[in-house]
Amino acid sequence: MGAIIAALIGQFWPYILAGVMALAGIWTAYSKGKASQKAKLDAERLAARSEADKIDQAVAGMTDAEVLKEQAKWSRRKS
Repeated sequence: MGAIIAALIGQFWPYILAGVMALAGIWTAYSKGKASQKAKLDAERLAARSEADKIDQAVAGMTDAEVLKEQAKWSRRKS
């Protein structure tokens, strides 16, 4: 039985190797696509958060410098 399996593997190893390499290529493409999509979503979330911060500051009537000053005060009190 072992000899038959060894003979089959010996005869079909190029096809087995090609199949494994194809699966590895598909997995790599999937992983890169997933990472690319995550980066795109992260960039969109950052842009949305920045816009929300601008709106909050405009509503509060504070400039960027005033906001940073308030944040510095808050962080010193909490420490």
